[in-house]
Amino acid sequence: MKAFVFHGPGQSAWEEAPDPAIKEPSDAVVRVDAVTICGTDLHILKGDVPEVQPGTVLGHEAVGEIVEIGSDVGTVRPGDRALVSCISSCGRCSYCREGMYGQCRGGGGWILGHLIDGTQAEYVRVPFADLSVHALPSTVDSKDAVLFADIFPTSYEVGVLNGRVHPGDTVAVVGAGPIGLTAITTARLFSPERIVAVDLVPARLEAARRLGADAVADAREAPEQLIADLTDGLGADVVMEAVGVPETFELCTRMVRPGGRVANIGVHGKPATLHLEDLWSKNVTITTGLVDTHSTPTLLRMAAAGRLPTAQLVTHTFPLDHMAEAYDVFAGAADTGALKVVLGGEQHELAVRGT
Repeated sequence: MKAFVFHGPGQSAWEEAPDPAIKEPSDAVVRVDAVTICGTDLHILKGDVPEVQPGTVLGHEAVGEIVEIGSDVGTVRPGDRALVSCISSCGRCSYCREGMYGQCRGGGGWILGHLIDGTQAEYVRVPFADLSVHALPSTVDSKDAVLFADIFPTSYEVGVLNGRVHPGDTVAVVGAGPIGLTAITTARLFSPERIVAVDLVPARLEAARRLGADAVADAREAPEQLIADLTDGLGADVVMEAVGVPETFELCTRMVRPGGRVANIGVHGKPATLHLEDLWSKNVTITTGLVDTHSTPTLLRMAAAGRLPTAQLVTHTFPLDHMAEAYDVFAGAADTGALKVVLGGEQHELAVRGT
């Protein structure tokens, strides 16, 4: 098959790779119909995630057709259309039993495109298929459904739920990329009084307005003052960091009110300063998190019912073999206006093996 293979920081290629095969009875092999690129993939290419070894197929989000299953798989069967979750879950360890699938100690967690070959390929092997793939309703298009592999559950769980958004809150979202935008849409489910989006790119701030932000602010123009003006000097009840650089995390801690919550969603590759000299007396809660994807079935039902916007988030589509071009467009979002890119196309037929 063909796949997008990481060869070290700044080096990658769409090239031939071995076809995946069933290795464990709990595995499934999926033919990829739609795949997308995550900001985390850009961090990997920069060298910010050193545990990703050269030779690894990147990607952890996909929609496709089940073509093979191991003997222990019972929730899907060949021919089913399914979502491949960014998180794999063994279902047996203590963390999985608590619904903390991202912290799985039984061989799961974030492994696709990280510790094992991922989804940016014509086929992908998915471990622990019973809990790690989700059969899709026919009413959800593949290019929309792939958004529920990562960005919707990540923003909802790590941002909105960890931040404990309540009715009447002032919510600030720093970073209006795909994660920040889905944080805005899912925060609206809890009826906050206002949502303020902060970014550097005018096109992303406009997208934030379309998706429900009540106010927007250029990150270069003292957004903490806007928050203060809107809240009688108190600050935001909830601030979500959706960028992953030290400056934006520190900005979030300046924007939160006493007793408020800072929910870090961004993937950080460098240290950030925690200004405890300012925060120690303010009763501020700071949360971090890797998505668990426990909310994926709920979010998919809401998508099928038309309760979540998806079409506005997909700005660019490509054939699957245009992976390098898609990466360039996604990485250059400030110039291209890219929010989410989706790739899909015809794949070669995989020889089905016995299981």
